[in-house]
Amino acid sequence: MATRLSGRIAAEQAALRRVATLVAGGASPEAVFAVVAEEVGRLLGADLTIVGRYDPDGAVTAVGAWSGTGAALPIPDTRACLGDRNTATLVFRTRRPARIDDYANASGPPAENGRRWALRSTVGAPISIEGRLWGVLTVASTRAESLPADTEGRLADFTQLVGTAIANAQARVELRGFAEEQAALRRMATLVARATPEEVFAAVTAEVARVLSPDVTIMNRYDPDGTHTAVGAWSSTGTAGPFTVGTRAPLGGRNVISQVFATGRPARMDDYADASGPTADIARGWGARSVVGVPISVEGRLWGVMCVGSGREPLPADTEERLAAFTELVATAIANAQARMELRSHAEEQAALRRVATLVARAAPPAEVFAAVTAELGRVLSADVALMSRYGPDDTATIVSAWTSTGAAPPTPVGSGFELGGRNVHTLVFHTGRPARMPRAEASGAATDVFREWGIRTAVGAPIGVEGRLWGVMTVLSTHDEPLPADTEARLAGFTELVATALADAETQVALTASRARIVAAGDATRRRIERDLHDGAQQRLVSLALHLRGTVRAAVPPEATELTARLDAVASELAGVLDELRELARGLHPSALADGGLRPALKALARRSAVPVRLEVRVDGRLPDQVELAAYYTVAETLTNTAAHASATVIDVEVETGEGVLRVRVRDDGRGGADLTGGSGLVELTDRVEALGGRLSLHSPPGAGTRVQVSLPVTAAGTPASPAAEAGP
Repeated sequence: MATRLSGRIAAEQAALRRVATLVAGGASPEAVFAVVAEEVGRLLGADLTIVGRYDPDGAVTAVGAWSGTGAALPIPDTRACLGDRNTATLVFRTRRPARIDDYANASGPPAENGRRWALRSTVGAPISIEGRLWGVLTVASTRAESLPADTEGRLADFTQLVGTAIANAQARVELRGFAEEQAALRRMATLVARATPEEVFAAVTAEVARVLSPDVTIMNRYDPDGTHTAVGAWSSTGTAGPFTVGTRAPLGGRNVISQVFATGRPARMDDYADASGPTADIARGWGARSVVGVPISVEGRLWGVMCVGSGREPLPADTEERLAAFTELVATAIANAQARMELRSHAEEQAALRRVATLVARAAPPAEVFAAVTAELGRVLSADVALMSRYGPDDTATIVSAWTSTGAAPPTPVGSGFELGGRNVHTLVFHTGRPARMPRAEASGAATDVFREWGIRTAVGAPIGVEGRLWGVMTVLSTHDEPLPADTEARLAGFTELVATALADAETQVALTASRARIVAAGDATRRRIERDLHDGAQQRLVSLALHLRGTVRAAVPPEATELTARLDAVASELAGVLDELRELARGLHPSALADGGLRPALKALARRSAVPVRLEVRVDGRLPDQVELAAYYTVAETLTNTAAHASATVIDVEVETGEGVLRVRVRDDGRGGADLTGGSGLVELTDRVEALGGRLSLHSPPGAGTRVQVSLPVTAAGTPASPAAEAGP
């Protein structure tokens, strides 16, 4: 008897040493469970041994098993709900060993499994780790006789050491897991410092999966429209999981993602059979059983959620805490990326504003400014379409500039008009004078009909005011589901201010040009009046006086008064000279050849009278506005005079032509050059006349290389430049 007892104790000690050696060697818990089951089964002469773990959802899971026959049994990972009368349930309820010697009277899911395995007698003992019930160690017999009476005692003694072995193995796993987790966090911290958000999202989901070993890891962003979008995803199968990147679903119902959104706190569901809502439907599609989600907050604002899911047993109790460390890094990555993007965006915006401001400063035509502002704005705000529209006096809006991200022509071209009304950005800005935002789902009216074929989903507009007057609206539009950023209205304002400045400057420039044109026109009219007065008054009186002197007076002089006759002839000759000088003066005030025949004969007359040979080429059909013809005539006259007086040239080339609504005059000589626009009053006055008509005069006169004067004059009905409204569109 003593020898038999001594042998049994020695066998138990040997078994425990083998288990302890296994634990000391750093074996995994799964390996420890398998060895414990085998050692206990052999020691107690059982037919079946099972190591079971109690789960938080009221179930027991087999994590290790041994069969005395050596036959493979599908026991590991078998789960059964606790309840009724069976060994696992009795141990769970009493925290003490339990026995059932007649399985015919047993009940509950564990008993059903036992009967399927032909068990007759079972004994279970609790496994406690650090004072907490962890599981149950069960031995079973398929023989008719019951297990020995001391089985409970021997099993209980053994489970104390088994609990220690399991605790040590778990401690090693936890330590290894902690080291792996810290290494993963270090890798993530390095990635956060240099990677884009998309790279961080992909890496974080993979690292979480490596550390926590779930079946699925998902990172979702909460969107302003009550939906969530998957921005990172990982699946243990290596195939597309339930939420691939880009998947969108509405919030709502009873599920982890919606609970985290509603509370801003971690959430867990260990039985997804009771979950509801669109998100739960997707999760159940891949067999979700247990899901844990932790919020991702960026600068105090709920940004999204990190979720891990299991299709098997519930996730460990510390999952929420371990996930939180990763979500903090994600939040840092997002904040850093947003800061970098905001800084880059600010720099790009300032550069765009500088380019537009330079354009405005050099008094570029409004149409050119409109096109530049619209393009710069569309690029800076990453819009799909950017528009500038002008309000008309009849409650209409007209598109004066358009830009598309694809470079394609917009379906509604520049110059298109539509009536205001309904609920849309153009109408709201018109009525309120303030920025407006409108999703397509809420929009109505003619403006909405115009833009519907563009596929617009969201529009934001800001008013353009000129000197306290609402002129138009600047609009950016998006074809994507996500709305335009919240700061779009504020960023629009910087560009609309530049547009307003450009319009005000253009209107001032046009008003100044019109004023100068009126002065020139008034001067020309005065000259024509003086010419007419000279012709109809002084010239006619002098002609009449000369005729009277040569006729009536001279006939009354006696033939012998030769001296008086000579004096009368001298006076008549002087009158003829005065008349010629008066005619020349009148011709200078307003060339009669220009008035009678137009530009071509007038320039031919100038060329004939020039002291320097002139090669003249005139390609002008018909008459031009009076002021344009006068400006061209005086350009040629002034340059011919200057060349003859100062250039020492041998030939002058004069070319005059019209095309594309512009009259171009080019005068070149082969003289000594060195002419200066500020060197005399003639060119200065000529420049004023040309610019007053909306034209441009350029002078190129390098020393020793001749002089070239070029004038461009717009040919309009009135001979004056168009207004900003005319340049902007119909």
